[in-house]
Amino acid sequence: MLNSASEVEFSEEKTTEEISQLSSLALSGDTAYSEKTSTGLPEKTGYLDSVYIMAANIFQGIRFEKSPEKVLIKYGNEPLPSSTESEDESFQRLSCELAFSALKFQDILETILIDSYIFPSTTIPDHLNSLIIVMLYDFQDRKFQARLLSDNEESIAEVLEVENLLNSFKTKLAAALARCRIKHDALSIYHILPETVRNQELRASTLPLYAWINTCKISPEEVYHSLKKKGYNKVESVLHIDNKVFAVDQHCYDVLIFPSHLKSDLLNIDLFKDYKLVFQDKSRSLAVHSVKALLNMDDDILMVNTGSWYTVAHMSVLTNNNTSKIFVCGLQSQAKDPDLKNLFTKMGCKNIEILHETFINLESKDHRLQKVKVILLLPRCSGLGVSNPVEFILTEHEDTGLLKDFSQGGPSEDKLHVLAQQQYEQLTHAMKFTRAQAVVYCTCSVYPEENEAVVKKALEFQDHGTKVQSYRLSPPVLPLCSLKEIHLSTDKFFRMEPSEITNGCFLSVLTREQDPSETVSVKDVLARAAAKGLLDGIELGKPSKREKKKKKKSKMSLPKSSTSDSSSIQMKIAEFLSQETNASAHQSGTLTTKTSLPQKNTNQVGSSSQVRKSNKPTTNPLVPTFMKNTSPSRPCERPTNFVRPRPEDRMIALKPTEIVLPPVMLPFSSPQGIRSQIPTQHFYCRWVGPKTVMPGYLPTPSIPRRGEKPKENLPSSLPRHPRPWL
Repeated sequence: MLNSASEVEFSEEKTTEEISQLSSLALSGDTAYSEKTSTGLPEKTGYLDSVYIMAANIFQGIRFEKSPEKVLIKYGNEPLPSSTESEDESFQRLSCELAFSALKFQDILETILIDSYIFPSTTIPDHLNSLIIVMLYDFQDRKFQARLLSDNEESIAEVLEVENLLNSFKTKLAAALARCRIKHDALSIYHILPETVRNQELRASTLPLYAWINTCKISPEEVYHSLKKKGYNKVESVLHIDNKVFAVDQHCYDVLIFPSHLKSDLLNIDLFKDYKLVFQDKSRSLAVHSVKALLNMDDDILMVNTGSWYTVAHMSVLTNNNTSKIFVCGLQSQAKDPDLKNLFTKMGCKNIEILHETFINLESKDHRLQKVKVILLLPRCSGLGVSNPVEFILTEHEDTGLLKDFSQGGPSEDKLHVLAQQQYEQLTHAMKFTRAQAVVYCTCSVYPEENEAVVKKALEFQDHGTKVQSYRLSPPVLPLCSLKEIHLSTDKFFRMEPSEITNGCFLSVLTREQDPSETVSVKDVLARAAAKGLLDGIELGKPSKREKKKKKKSKMSLPKSSTSDSSSIQMKIAEFLSQETNASAHQSGTLTTKTSLPQKNTNQVGSSSQVRKSNKPTTNPLVPTFMKNTSPSRPCERPTNFVRPRPEDRMIALKPTEIVLPPVMLPFSSPQGIRSQIPTQHFYCRWVGPKTVMPGYLPTPSIPRRGEKPKENLPSSLPRHPRPWL
């Protein structure tokens, strides 16, 4: 205790000097926070009374409880009455950040209150002690300067009472703070925090801003033009740039990146006011883009634990050109339905349906979910990969209790085990939806217990039933932009570690083949292809009548159809299904019906590998009759220019045939002589049966294969007879 006025003045001057020195080493994280959350008032002028009240209630629920023998200050259980302003998003953010800051320094603040003799000398009720803690943190952050009050502000009695108490002990509080800093040998109380917390706050102050383009309202080119008019220049990277710039994300084509210090300026431009650009963490954009890559035109989506409604809106924007419907579960209160519908209307989203059941209570046989093919699961996680925990909790609708884990640098083992078990139960439940063909699992955590371990356990213990196919791990359809990303994705998982440019993220995609019992009709395939514009200019006709006609005439041959239309439709469908290769590759060793022998240009047989086809069968008597209807030697290989046979040209069962040719005399000793005597006509015969070669006779020439130069036929030196077999 100080006994004289001179000692008090000397101590006050000394303390003021120490506080001045201390203020030069202000908390970097809190400084960044103050710049980021200021609402037009001068920096560090204090908060509204209602902010203090709400921050005290949040702190009351997340504070660290100590054992009875170590309790220094008792906190009551009664919450303080709060105003209706608590529904405002900016108000909640200010209150939550103040409570989180007080939580990080709870031990130090309690020590200062004891060392300054505020406790136990005062008789303040216990339920106001949480308010004292949060107001003391703000008081020392303002360098123990008085709070500037607004004329229009309504004062709260509890806040005025605590403020007067702290002002009366200002000198003693400043002295206690200086002694605490010296005791820990720290330049500021910020350096007393764990290193993980300090690094997290440093990243939060410099992390770039990510915003996705609402293509329902504006195109990317229009966004670039509008930003350029506002003085923003497009660059490759926004790191270490203080100017007004932006860049396009490498993983998501519709996501833009801005430097962190431009947020207040960006919020005032029309692009953000009109929901044409929307701020959101990049991990959520990666999740919805991974879902988009798995969708067909009419596939529905089920989103679980979406957190921010902006994630749902982004998914809706990406599927705007589809007939897909997005089901969102987890909103138990219907009171927010009008507000959400109003938000989605402003953003141009029309294909969203909100389910009020929890995900665990949803059944796979629910009639509303019969067309759901992809499930997006964003489970509640520790979120340690996030640099700004307050933003994460507010935007993802997470419990404020996670702030306690963030203040210590991570959750306890017991808490991590509980979270992992919840994630495993949700993932296994998602895998029970029999009609779903893919599950996208995404977290903001860096713990393997919440990521790889959950996915591998779910795959290992999945129900391998006979009616549905089993899930397997598939790599996400995302570009890998660096060697580090390639290394982290070698096991089919997509990971991003926390860095100076992005938060941490884990992404996994589970897929399975379609149930064999659920066959897709040709009509559905053609409808999907037509919806995607693959059959433009081709009239599909009426397939239903055609199918009925086929059933009636199952034993008859196929009706006539245009070769060009048939092959064109087949190639279009093949391209759409991505299951057939280009049909331009001709198969060797096969002959089509109606294919006759070449009649002209026989002098070029040795130099050309293509055989012209005549529309009329040959009438030469030397050609065997069975050549008119020769079946392919390989049933699995069909010719490219396929002509559907007419009813009268039915296939005839062939018998083995043997043709004996007269002996050939070779009067020339050189190949040149042989070439000069090539006859004007050649007939290539193909027959079914064993290949036998009689002694003294030449083997029958074979048909050249594709890419292979046909062999030249040796001429016969004997005069040709009308009937050489006699």
